[in-house]
Amino acid sequence: MSITLHDIAKMLDHSTLQPFLTKEDIQKGCEIALEYDVATVCARPGDMPLVVKALSGSDVLPCTVIGFPHGAHHADVKVFEAERALDDGCKELDMVLNIGAMLAGDESYVQDEIARLAQAAHARDALLKVILETCYLSKEQIRAACILSEKAGADFVKTSTGYGSAGAKVEDVKLMRESVSSAVRVKASGGIRTLDMVLACRKAGASRCGVSATVKIMEEAKERLAKGILTEDPIAPVDGAAGGAY
Repeated sequence: MSITLHDIAKMLDHSTLQPFLTKEDIQKGCEIALEYDVATVCARPGDMPLVVKALSGSDVLPCTVIGFPHGAHHADVKVFEAERALDDGCKELDMVLNIGAMLAGDESYVQDEIARLAQAAHARDALLKVILETCYLSKEQIRAACILSEKAGADFVKTSTGYGSAGAKVEDVKLMRESVSSAVRVKASGGIRTLDMVLACRKAGASRCGVSATVKIMEEAKERLAKGILTEDPIAPVDGAAGGAY
């Protein structure tokens, strides 16, 4: 089936999360996002004022991360971080669940924390994505985390921070899509650097991908469009897994 450049662009959250990025780098990231008209710029919390200003008047939304990258912040701190980001104008929050609590089987804590973040986001007309960090979870724990996230009111479940031992895996995206209802969307992230991996994640059920390789991915799409071969299907096989980092 055919797919448009716009369809691909609106799958992408352009990520500017590396610790070494300067204000000039963040500004450049916003310019790239605006050029390709992607879904969001996902930047560090302290960058939100810059990002919100740079994206003003466009339909590219400001997004940030909460409890990033380990997820072990006190729940009250995560709520404060979320509310501060919302005060700054953020429209989407990508929170890291408490991975240790999930591994320990403390599902009540995990669900309650997500619910508090969802309530804060929804009170300000923002979306909440829950980062599971799938590389540390079993298949059963991934499924359970998805179910808890939906019960808690999350809008998305997301594979990875990009700073774990591995990034997005197509099989995990598929499992996550099967584990939530149509009311919850799936985001793949971590090591996604090619158009074919984006398309593979899309076929598996992802509606968003967190990437820093936006230029490469969109230019690949443009080249295929010019050749008349841009479709929803990857043209080269992917191994089903992406490495870590963005």
